[in-house]
Amino acid sequence: MNQKNYWPPIIISILAGTCIGLAVLLIQEKQKIADSSYSTSVKIATPSVVNIYTQVIQQKGLNDSSTAKHSINLGSGVIATKDGFILTNHHVIQNAQSIVIALHDDRRVEAKLIGSDPSTDLAILKIDLPNLPNIKMGNSDKVSVGDKILAIGNPFGIGQTVTAGIISAKGRNSIGLNTYENFLQTDAAINPGNSGGALVNLRGELIGISSAIYSSTGGSQGIGFATPIDDALNVMTDIIKQGEVIRGYLGMDAQKITQSLADNLLLPTNHGLLVSDITKESPAEKAGIEVGDIILEINNTPSEDPFQIRHLIASLKPGTRISLVGLRGQQSYQTNIMLEKQPTMQRITY
Repeated sequence: MNQKNYWPPIIISILAGTCIGLAVLLIQEKQKIADSSYSTSVKIATPSVVNIYTQVIQQKGLNDSSTAKHSINLGSGVIATKDGFILTNHHVIQNAQSIVIALHDDRRVEAKLIGSDPSTDLAILKIDLPNLPNIKMGNSDKVSVGDKILAIGNPFGIGQTVTAGIISAKGRNSIGLNTYENFLQTDAAINPGNSGGALVNLRGELIGISSAIYSSTGGSQGIGFATPIDDALNVMTDIIKQGEVIRGYLGMDAQKITQSLADNLLLPTNHGLLVSDITKESPAEKAGIEVGDIILEINNTPSEDPFQIRHLIASLKPGTRISLVGLRGQQSYQTNIMLEKQPTMQRITY
């Protein structure tokens, strides 16, 4: 009779427990390393972040080329696609006569400007090189206040630099830097030269394009702003397809009604938007909207936040009809307005 090997249940339990214990220890050790180091995130993201050098020629006289001044400006950018489209800030490449991209692997190449959008301070460049390390895209809608993040760029032209911080706030829209603000705020150090660089999560995914700092000294004071990547990708898609971002245009300016404003102006309501300006020959003027009107709803959306309405109008295409509910004195009214294409240089923000 053959004797079969027999493992008592207690031995099997001990071996299983030992294996599980070792696995837990390995996971805990790996987590400790992840918590104490950002090296994995940095290795994933940094090859996709580039340094940008622009040459701007400033000429003093109209016909005197000898007085022309050449200046080199510094910035950063992010390789967004394998075929060489680069996201950066409009102000990084503004008025540039030439744009040179320096890659992480020391390759240098001149870039072509595909288009820019001053209203969001974004620009799209194109380079033609093989084996480009495009960055992994994150989702800025899923970012939460308190999340750890990294800022990668070329501050002061000293070379690629990584700083760490957290998301301090979302949806900052009254900074006064551009028309369509929806900034992520961070305390990661962002300095001159970081503009156009990457804000990434700890998976090395791009969640924002570093845009500006709030500072009284010109250096980082723990308040930096980045354009969410979801917004940036929408702008990039429009610029690549159309050469520009085409937005809906209403042609009015308005401010939020507060209780104090309602009391001071004896307004019939303490909510809505008070129309303060109408552009001549705009869709708003053609529809009969007047200064002093109170806008209560646009497309069934209550008009409580001027920034929200601004983004709503801009998100719609020219030719779209919107429904507007307003109040003039004690009389309410409803009208349909066909949006037009927003002029390239337009002071009015709706």
